[in-house]
Amino acid sequence: MTMDFVTPIGFRDILPDEALQREQISQRVMARFSEAGYVPIETPTLERMDAMDAAGRIPGKTFKLFDATGELLALRPDVTMQVARIAATRLRGQGGVARYRYMQRVFRDVDLQFEAREMTQMGIECIGEGGAAADAEVVGLFAQALQLAGLERFTIALGTVGVLRALLEACEAEGAWKNAVLAAYHASNFVELDELCTQEGVPVEYAQAIDALPRIRGGREAIDEVRALVEPLGCVDGLDAFAQAFDALAEAGLADALLVDFSIMSSFDYYTGIVFEAYAPGMGELLGSGGRYDTMLESLGADARPAAGFSFYLEQVMEAREQGVEQGTGFCSTSATASIALEKEKVEQKPVPCSTNRPLRIAVPKGSLNEGAIAALTAAGLDTTGLDNPGRQLIISNPGVDYIIVRPTDAPAFVALGAADCGICGEDSLVETGADVVELVDLGFGACRFIVAQPAGTTEAVQERYRKLGSMRIATKYPNITRRFFGRQGTQVEIVELRGNIELAPMVGMAERIVDITATGTTLRENNLEIVDEVLECTARFFANTAAFRMDERVVELARALKENA
Repeated sequence: MTMDFVTPIGFRDILPDEALQREQISQRVMARFSEAGYVPIETPTLERMDAMDAAGRIPGKTFKLFDATGELLALRPDVTMQVARIAATRLRGQGGVARYRYMQRVFRDVDLQFEAREMTQMGIECIGEGGAAADAEVVGLFAQALQLAGLERFTIALGTVGVLRALLEACEAEGAWKNAVLAAYHASNFVELDELCTQEGVPVEYAQAIDALPRIRGGREAIDEVRALVEPLGCVDGLDAFAQAFDALAEAGLADALLVDFSIMSSFDYYTGIVFEAYAPGMGELLGSGGRYDTMLESLGADARPAAGFSFYLEQVMEAREQGVEQGTGFCSTSATASIALEKEKVEQKPVPCSTNRPLRIAVPKGSLNEGAIAALTAAGLDTTGLDNPGRQLIISNPGVDYIIVRPTDAPAFVALGAADCGICGEDSLVETGADVVELVDLGFGACRFIVAQPAGTTEAVQERYRKLGSMRIATKYPNITRRFFGRQGTQVEIVELRGNIELAPMVGMAERIVDITATGTTLRENNLEIVDEVLECTARFFANTAAFRMDERVVELARALKENA
């Protein structure tokens, strides 16, 4: 009898052919980092959890474990924080500029639908040098590394967190509102940001600037546009250094690879100045990112020192290269080994802009949202011929656009993984999947609400059971929405996940309550169920993956048209 031993979910073996490619890429990239003066550094696989927490927001979920002494440890989720910890402890008190390079595995307990649990992180950290020249050095090396890895086309979107921080600090609003704004920026949720910036009690001039800032994008002119927006409010923090760094990169021949985008604002407790992310055509998620984090060493107990760096995932870069996507916008080079020079070095290959040739791919929902989606897309000026009666066709192709017909609950996955550039679904589907997408427009149709319901007259019994057992059983088709709702209330719940006939669960004793969608409440009343709480009101949303949003202007134009007609 043979046994089929397989790797744990989210982990995989790397066979010789791929391992050889990885080795060749890493040798080229690390050689370039070495030429630029970066020395190797290695960090432990396990890190103390308190050190990770002190350094800043930990990306994703971590694998945690207790050692024999009872200390809480984490499998390394990110190398930057570890390098900062080394600089703040083992190398504390050393002056001058330190430049480090690394290639190490990182581990994250992520949603397996969208990400792997183990990735190879490559990057550099420059500690002890601030200013625009250092920022340009780091971004320039990022571009070189991507080219040396064999990626011929990519876009580096860059912004600075200083402007938003200055706006929030100057704005006389409650701390909870400011935190909600940061969360909306971090989640790339433009709909939530719009709602926050129209709330009463927030100074209008600051709210308008905060709402407009992430929508400004382009080349050098975008920096001037931001200056005109925030200078009357005295909130130009970091903008001069950012402009100088951009100019240095443009002079080095990188202008066509850069996209100024002030929605690049993630990890506000981590980065302090310039921030940037790299994208490739056909990839739904970013390839890597970086920025300036001048306060991290101080948060770890050392003297404050300027610091900046970047990292990227080798697996994602290899996937982008292997796709060989010919359509899309971004950066083109004539050679995988072309180099981009900074300062006095010679530019061997200049970037060549790429054109968008392929149709825009839009995920269109079936079912109750279908009619509203078609009407919205038609009003936005798209040719929707054939969408109202596709028959058995799963893709409807019209001039300039491919419509991919999917279930609303599947639309976030199609978009997040790059099978579609953008799509339409209910807000509930976005919340439930937790996909990393940019939520752009509230389309206003398909309104529904999520509620908590229980058998009529059982409130006292439910509360008594909770007092005795410390938890409540909830039946639902939406476990993530349910966990998030009760988690915010501090209520411990046991989820009974069902696919249909949710109303039956409390009737037969499977659960005390349910979380479900309702429109009129008729089904609940007919089954003697009463609503005891409201979870979420939602409508249809237009959204895009992060790469398409930042690389394909057609997505932005469609979002504008949909918003005007919503």
